[in-house]
Amino acid sequence: MTRTVSLLFGVHAHQPAGNFIEVVDDAHARSYGPFIRTVYHYPEFRFAVHFSGWLLARLLERFPDDMALLAEMVVRRQAEVFGGGDMEPVLAAIPARDRRRQLEALSERLDQAFGQRPRGAWLTERVWEATVVASLADAKLDYVTVDDYHFLCAGREPGELTGYFSTEDDGRRLDLFPISEQLRYRLPFAPADEAVRYIESLAADGPATAAIYFDDIEKFGIWPETYEWVYEKKWLEQFIEGVLASPLIRPRHFGDFHREERTRGVVYLPTTSYAEMGEWTLNAPRADIYAELIERAKREGTADRHRPFIRGGIWRNFMSRYAEANWMHKRMLGLSARLDRLPPERCSAEQRDLLHRAQANDAYWHGLFGGIYLPHLRRAVWNAMVALEASLAAPDPRPSFACDDLDLDGNDEIVLANPTILAFVRDDGEAALTEFDAMALAHNFADTLQRRREHYYRNVAANAQEQTPTEGIASAHDRVTFKHDIVAADLQADTRPRGLFIDTWIAPDGIEQMPNYQRHGSEQASFVGTVSGGAVTKRYRLRGDGIDALWSFDNVGAGIFRVGINLAMPSCDGFLGRIVHRDQVLGGLAASIDLQQVTDIVLEDRVLGGAVTLRFSPPCALTIRPLMTVSQSEAGFEKIMQAVTLTAAVTLPSGSDGLEISVIVQALR
Repeated sequence: MTRTVSLLFGVHAHQPAGNFIEVVDDAHARSYGPFIRTVYHYPEFRFAVHFSGWLLARLLERFPDDMALLAEMVVRRQAEVFGGGDMEPVLAAIPARDRRRQLEALSERLDQAFGQRPRGAWLTERVWEATVVASLADAKLDYVTVDDYHFLCAGREPGELTGYFSTEDDGRRLDLFPISEQLRYRLPFAPADEAVRYIESLAADGPATAAIYFDDIEKFGIWPETYEWVYEKKWLEQFIEGVLASPLIRPRHFGDFHREERTRGVVYLPTTSYAEMGEWTLNAPRADIYAELIERAKREGTADRHRPFIRGGIWRNFMSRYAEANWMHKRMLGLSARLDRLPPERCSAEQRDLLHRAQANDAYWHGLFGGIYLPHLRRAVWNAMVALEASLAAPDPRPSFACDDLDLDGNDEIVLANPTILAFVRDDGEAALTEFDAMALAHNFADTLQRRREHYYRNVAANAQEQTPTEGIASAHDRVTFKHDIVAADLQADTRPRGLFIDTWIAPDGIEQMPNYQRHGSEQASFVGTVSGGAVTKRYRLRGDGIDALWSFDNVGAGIFRVGINLAMPSCDGFLGRIVHRDQVLGGLAASIDLQQVTDIVLEDRVLGGAVTLRFSPPCALTIRPLMTVSQSEAGFEKIMQAVTLTAAVTLPSGSDGLEISVIVQALR
C-alpha cells in the first residue's frame, strides 16, 4: 500500500454581529477576498470553509463577485461548506431549543447561497460540552472539528489522532475530527515548504491517515504581517502548489473522508476548549499560577507530555469572572424563556433573529480575541435584547415592579418598567442601576465595564518582548505590542462596580464611607443606608422618559455626598458626541470637565441618535471624565473608552433635606 496522508484543510471566517462595516470591508480586502481568489485558481486543492451567518450575509451583499467564485467552487466540488450556530453562539451556553434553531438557520443560509446543506459544523471557540451532541445530531449534522487538545485531555495519544472518532449522548451519534495543534501553529507562520514537509512526514501505510487543519481565515491576511507574507510573498500559492505537487499528500473533503473511511472508535471528551482558552478563563491570580506551571514544564522539557493534565478553567468561567457577562447571559436566557412561552403564531422571525443576535459569543468573554472589552460588541447584544424587550411588551408585558435574583449572584434585582424605560436596581449594598434601557433607542445606558486586573498586565509592567522565530513570522500568541502608551495608573483596578448612582459619603476628616443600603419596603425601589451616624434613604421613580433618583437624610452630620453616574454612550471618544452646558458645547464625550453649581447638563450622541439630560437639585459640583480600560488583542495593548463618568458632589450642612438627580433620555431630531 502506498504511503499517503489526506490533507483535510478548513478555514473559519467570522465577524461579530454588529461589527463596524468598515472592519468587514477591510477583512475582505486583506483576507477573505484574496484567499477566495487565490484558491479558485487551484481546482484540485480541496478545502472546507465556514462563515458565521451575519458575516455571510454581509459578504453576499457587498462582495457578490468573490462570493460567486466561492459558489462555483462549491458546485465543482472544490469547496465544502460547514455549518454551525447562525450568529456564532457558544452552543453549550444557550438553551437546547435555541441551539437547534441557530444550527438550522445557518444550514438554510448555506443552502440558499450555495445549494449545499452542510454535513459538518464548526464549534464556536471549539467549546465542547457533551450536551451539544444531541442538538447537532438533531440538526442533521454528522461531524464537527475540535482541537486535538480535547482528545489528549481525554487520555488519547497524539499518534492516534489521524482520523475521526465517534461519540454519543442520549443515544445520538456525532463524529469528531481532531484539529492538529502542530498545523495550527505552522499555517501560515512557517515557510510553505517546511509546512508541506511536515504534512508529508505524517504519511503512513495502512488505514487512511489524515492531517487535519481548521482555523481562523483571519490568520491569512489580517493578523500582523500576514497579508504581506501570505499574498504579497505568495505563501498561500507556494503552499497549495507544494501540496498538489507532493506524491504523498492527497487533499480531500472532510465529508469524503468521513464517508469513505471508518471511525477510529468511541471517545468521550471532557468539557474544554483550546488550551489558551483555559488560561484566559481564569482570574489574574490563578492565571499567573497556571502560566508559571506551563513555563516550568517548558523549561523542564515536559510541556508537550504534561500539558493535557495542566488545565485551566472552562469557557463558562467568564460568567464568574465578569459580572457584566453574567448579567447579559442571564438576561438573554430570560428573554429566550419569554419568547418560548409565546404561542408559535405570535412569535415572529424578526424576534427569533433578535434573540440569535443576543446570543453571539464575542461580547461574553475575553482573551486574545474575545470582545467583552469592546463596547460596540456589547452594544450589539444589548441593542438586540432591548429591541426584543420592546417587541414583547404587547404579547408578554412586564409588570411595573418585580423583584428576583435574575443573575444568580445571591442579590435580588428590582425591576422597574414603563412603556419607554426599563431599569434594574441591584440589591447588593450599592443600590445602583445595573441596567437602564431606553426602548425607543434600543440602548442600555448602564452597559459599561468595571476595570479589573488582567493576567497579561504583567507583560505591560515587565515591558515583555515578543518571541521572534528564526524563519517565518510571529503568531499573534507570541507578540507583545502597544497601540497606545500604557502607564501604571491605566492598570488600576476598580474597588467598586460601575453603574448608575454609585454613592459615597465623605466626612469632614476626608474618610469615605459607602452607605451600604438595605432594601426598605417590599413594593418599592427604596433603600436605607447609614452614613456619619445617621440614615440616608435612596429611592427610584420612573418618569415617562427617564428616571429620578432621590435621597433624603436623617440625623446626618455635615459632609460631602458624592454620586457616580457611568453612562454608556456609543460615540465614546469619537467626533459625533458632545457635552452641552447652558447652550455651550464644552467638548466631546471624552473631555475632562470640572463645573460648579450645575443644575443640568446634556450629553448628545449622534451615533445613538439620542441625548441624555441630567438635572440636579440642589446644584452640584460636577466632574466629567472618560472611563478607560486597558485590554489586549492581536493588534496589541490598547486603551478603550467604556463610558462617560459623571460625579456629582453636594456639600451638605448638618440637617440637610435631600438630593434629587433626574436622568432623562430623548431621541435627537
